[in-house]
Amino acid sequence: MAKRRRNSVTRDTAPADATALRGDIVIVGAGLAGLFTALKLAPMPVTVVAAAPLGQGASSVWAQGGIAAAVGEGDAPEVHAEDTIAAGAGTVDPAIARMVADEAPKRIADLLRFGVPFDRDEDGHYVLSREAAHSRKRVVRVAGDRAGAAIMQALIARVRATPSIRLLEGYEAEDLIVEDGRVNGVRLIRDATRNSGRYELLPARSVVLATGGIGALFRVTTNPAYARGEALAFAARAGAVIADAEFVQFHPTALDVGLEPAPLASEALRGEGATLVDESGRRFMIGVHPDAELAPRDIVARAVASEIAAGRRAFLDCRAAIGAAFPDRFPTVYAHCCTSGIDPVSEPIPIAPAEHYHMGGIATDADGRTSVPGLWAIGEVSSTGLHGANRLASNSLLEAVVFAARAAEDITRTVTDPATVFAAELRSIEGPAQIDQHLRQEAIAEIRDLMSAEVGVVRDRRGLQRALLRLVEINEAAAGDTQLANMILAARLVTAAALLRQESRGGHYRSDHPEAVPALAQRSALTLRDVERLENRIASALLARSAESWLSFDADPAFAP
Repeated sequence: MAKRRRNSVTRDTAPADATALRGDIVIVGAGLAGLFTALKLAPMPVTVVAAAPLGQGASSVWAQGGIAAAVGEGDAPEVHAEDTIAAGAGTVDPAIARMVADEAPKRIADLLRFGVPFDRDEDGHYVLSREAAHSRKRVVRVAGDRAGAAIMQALIARVRATPSIRLLEGYEAEDLIVEDGRVNGVRLIRDATRNSGRYELLPARSVVLATGGIGALFRVTTNPAYARGEALAFAARAGAVIADAEFVQFHPTALDVGLEPAPLASEALRGEGATLVDESGRRFMIGVHPDAELAPRDIVARAVASEIAAGRRAFLDCRAAIGAAFPDRFPTVYAHCCTSGIDPVSEPIPIAPAEHYHMGGIATDADGRTSVPGLWAIGEVSSTGLHGANRLASNSLLEAVVFAARAAEDITRTVTDPATVFAAELRSIEGPAQIDQHLRQEAIAEIRDLMSAEVGVVRDRRGLQRALLRLVEINEAAAGDTQLANMILAARLVTAAALLRQESRGGHYRSDHPEAVPALAQRSALTLRDVERLENRIASALLARSAESWLSFDADPAFAP
């Protein structure tokens, strides 16, 4: 496997470098992580780059369950940390888990001050839910299943009312500007001019990546179309270490109704007693895991995938546990069901696993710093060590706000001459022409099908090697198209990491290595150079053998990563 490091990030200890740079603090991404960081940096001038108008296209808006925090009676941060470590299947950083759990109540208080209307009972106590792998009810929610939308609505209102925050809506980051080993800007493109070959350069004294996950690399996902993993690619090209990229979480209960993205049937439904059944009504999780429907997500996702692979449909049955209360208690899921012609009050909901969350990403330290000076990463695009191999439910929004606050504090410490006005202006330049839109869409469709088939819920070496080599071929055919190059590199990073981890752990399941290997219970780290070496090694071995040997390379040690 690629060299493993407990701490993959080296701190830049020379804040004077940052003060010498021109430009604003630039945050790429306008979900919860990006907006919370911007608010925490106020009144320092900040430019937020948003691919779509605020509130559109951000995964945070769709989060249903809520935010995990030990704020209820009988709970404590140390218990929350223990649950996080247990769910992470041996690769959670214990110090990070304890730090995040300790800071959770403070960040909930911040959100309250920003106007988030968390559910309360008559006595003013939080209304808490219990989700999979939590030992306590500790998920703070809004209107049952509308936490993400309500949180984002409150933050967007506060951001638009904050003069120190400048918004660039309708711009996407396509690459980082790196000089002398330090990030000092971002190259942007407007979606409306994507095929024109024109770019905008935005200088920056500090860049924060908060771009979300990789869901759109897969055919079935609960994530928006913007979640293509592109920031993983341009961070890796800049020299950043990528950690735990193999650990992809597939949500077991996305609605199987042909919609894209796939609507999510919240984990909270199972927390309230909903069951998983096949077409005959048999509860197929009984006997799979002692916690049945509340088993860790990777186990439930594989069980659902197994039912579907066997030719049976899988369903979430909420009739007995929730019944007539469904429309009021879970209005978002209810609306999705009704749109698809399903009445969850009286009939089971058809489900399938869908790519939901990436536990891996750009490696950071406890303050969100990456291994590249001038670059921070927060939220799903980062890998902090909190989630390990299998994220604990509702820890994602928590991680976003905890690390957003810490990154803002860290950036503030590096800037000893804070600007009082916006210093950076966009500068337009000519870039390479993009490929034909039809060809791009065909390539994207192939990438998504390939990733779902070979790098999905169940993986093996043959499929992973085939996927990696095919991704290289697609990349060569799409030369000059930055969006495609970023998507492909993100997919290569995930695929290479999955190939290198020769065991099964958490969200990473290898049918050819179905057991966890105790010696491999540690985080992974790789760079772009590591990926290229692996690809060259596989290609060289392939060239030395016949097509017949290629079809049976599982038994050939020369193909072992």
